Amino acid sequence: MTSAATRPDVKRGTIPVFATATAITVSNIYFTQPLLDEIARGFGIAPSAAGLVATTGQIGYALGIIAIVPLADTVRLRRLSILLLAVTATVLLAGAFAPSVALLSMATLILSASTVLPQVIMPTVVSMATPGNAGRVLGAVGTGLTMGALLSRTVAGLIAEATGTWRAGFVIAALVTGALLLVLPRYMPDDRPTSTGASESYLHLLASLPKLIAEHAPLRLSAALGATVFAAFSAFWSALAFHLTAAPISLGPAVIGLFGLFGVPGALAARYSGRLTDRWGTRNVNVLSLTSMLLAFALFGFASQSLIALAVGCNLLGYGTTSGQIANQARIFAAPPTIRARLNTVYIFAVFAGGAVGSAVAGVLFSAFGWTGVVLSGLGFLLLAGVVLVGYALRAPRAAGRTTVAADTLEKHAEDDGRVGDISSRR
Repeated sequence: MTSAATRPDVKRGTIPVFATATAITVSNIYFTQPLLDEIARGFGIAPSAAGLVATTGQIGYALGIIAIVPLADTVRLRRLSILLLAVTATVLLAGAFAPSVALLSMATLILSASTVLPQVIMPTVVSMATPGNAGRVLGAVGTGLTMGALLSRTVAGLIAEATGTWRAGFVIAALVTGALLLVLPRYMPDDRPTSTGASESYLHLLASLPKLIAEHAPLRLSAALGATVFAAFSAFWSALAFHLTAAPISLGPAVIGLFGLFGVPGALAARYSGRLTDRWGTRNVNVLSLTSMLLAFALFGFASQSLIALAVGCNLLGYGTTSGQIANQARIFAAPPTIRARLNTVYIFAVFAGGAVGSAVAGVLFSAFGWTGVVLSGLGFLLLAGVVLVGYALRAPRAAGRTTVAADTLEKHAEDDGRVGDISSRR
């Protein structure tokens, strides 16, 4: 795969290494979630107090996205990857021996902030792709991201059950993350992304983020779609456990923890959406993404008591979410390499903000209307995404008509259709 999808000067095996590294590092954000009950018992505190560990993890990741990812536009990526992996592994080990939930939460905050390596890898791998293959490489690495998020909860639960302590999960995560130090840096570029980017100060990088939002319509579209789609995704997963434990389904916690595995086939299938993005364009893959998720929520609504229907819906939901993210990132990475990391910063921040809103809305509607409220919230977010996509499609021809013929028109066309590799090669 790598010989056809990446440039000749890119080391063989880079894409599998990037996908594996992405899966491992992103798992550090999610593996604590199934351990919260064990953490509460271990420290002798209420479950709500243990929830602080998960909360600080999300806060830390958001801070890392804003404060660290923009650096990927200017610094040497090999050095940055070494620093991030070293900090993450060290803090994971410290978390394993934390004597209180306060110190564990502090460790989780730091390790989550330093676990933003997947969002550094994404724009990097696009720069390594051959013309017309940006979606393909994004699909491979994006699949690693989804698999890490899905499987980390299950693996962490199994480790805790086998060892009898939640601390073992932190130790193993530290060892696996530390092992990446021996592999990943050798595949990361050693040079700065651009010679001009090296002159930009850190404060200038941060100050440029609002300007990028104002100037880049493809970024605004991808951010809006990413936020609404992930809001629907989060609404489902945040309320699923309550639905499965209630009568008449009445499943136990162990079975619910394994329920995430049902989404794995759909996530794996989404890898090929990268190739579809290269062939069909980002807009068409966004339509495919929304269609898949609408079918999922239709199943959740009409067959809410059927475990088979819920499992099929999980696959449709995972496929739609991952496919949409691949298309959205392919769209924004059509921009010059000098700003890709910052565009990704804005995009990922919008996605996580949408996820937070989705979880909050689902919690309120589940309390008021039960599972029906959750399904309606998901459908509402997807309807909003559809309105955004249709509105952008209607405005695009008029915008293209106002531009002059030449490079600007070509770039606009490429950004709209998602042909990232083609336009990047012309630069």
